[in-house]
Amino acid sequence: MSSFVFTSESVSEGHPDKICDQISDAILDTYLTADPYARVACETLATTGRVVLAGEVRGPDVITPEVIERVVRQTVKDIGYEQKGFHWKTLSVENHIHEQSQDIAVGVDETSDKAEGAGDQGIMFGYACKETPDYMPAPIYYSHAILRALSEARHSGELKGLGPDAKSQVSLLYENEKPVRTTSIVVSHQHDEAMSAKDVHEVVRHYIKKVIPAGWLPKEDQYYINPTGRFVIGGPDGDAGLTGRKIIVDTYGGAAPHGGGAFSGKDPTKVDRSAAYAARYLAKNIVAAGIAERCTLQLSYAIGVAEPLSVYLNFHDTSKIKEELVAPALRRFMDLTPKGIRSHLKLNRPIYKVAASYGHFGRAPQENGAFSWEKLDLVDDLKAAFK
Repeated sequence: MSSFVFTSESVSEGHPDKICDQISDAILDTYLTADPYARVACETLATTGRVVLAGEVRGPDVITPEVIERVVRQTVKDIGYEQKGFHWKTLSVENHIHEQSQDIAVGVDETSDKAEGAGDQGIMFGYACKETPDYMPAPIYYSHAILRALSEARHSGELKGLGPDAKSQVSLLYENEKPVRTTSIVVSHQHDEAMSAKDVHEVVRHYIKKVIPAGWLPKEDQYYINPTGRFVIGGPDGDAGLTGRKIIVDTYGGAAPHGGGAFSGKDPTKVDRSAAYAARYLAKNIVAAGIAERCTLQLSYAIGVAEPLSVYLNFHDTSKIKEELVAPALRRFMDLTPKGIRSHLKLNRPIYKVAASYGHFGRAPQENGAFSWEKLDLVDDLKAAFK
């Protein structure tokens, strides 16, 4: 269809699932700070007054259970949870993390006669388009932007009375496959008892207007702000959370395929994470180089095998260059083995917690190395290769 409405959602850093993603990645960052080559696969469950950890690690003994518990509490504190049913000081932390299986380690580890293999089998996708300055699909871009604006105002003290838990949903009308305006916007935001539904509506609507471009705002009856009228009990006290349940929020809002695995809590030997970053990096540079207006890239791997089993490329009929000419050449621009990806994007650093809320893609590269996969440093080489 050339004309249609497409919808994407986002959730705030205080959403129960996002709390778990941030805890898992904060634990990963703690291990990578102590040892850049630590192996971590950490899962988190959060519910009323309780956080439960599970998974496998291989890392230094200085990361004790006491250190991990402090990381959990600090993460919850930074998000802003000090409510009766979920408070960073009083919540219970159960730690069931254990050592990594040797059967996994033997397939991944590099030896004198074997290259470092992928940490698991899997398929990973990257995507980029020209709908926004960050080469992201517009619905997820604006869904994230609304909640980030509200979160920043809450943390700065500019906003009083709003809690950490929130969700957004933006529906955009496309004409001739280009976004032209919003048709509806949904925001559900946790709030204090003292705030009325009208108060919340006015506050949230103000920040929506700051984010959505002029002329794109929906009609007044298409704002759905706290449509149930009340959202006081939020976070894990209202709904349990798990690591890895918001994978579409993490990526492209459903506008592009997602591979089989989540990102958070996994060290970069896990291609679920690192190869998805590599695929986004290549797709974004391809679009930024003007080779195509849209690009989907898939990589696949087998556990213990270094080279990808397949490289699939789709320009969605937006390029004069055939995909079969570009796909084989991508390995000239980037080593797509797990070790090559980690080296190229410098992924063995504690850079992951910041990516665990408001999307892993469409973010500005940071000085500490976070979001290195968003750099556009291949554009000139790609332009030269595919004139």
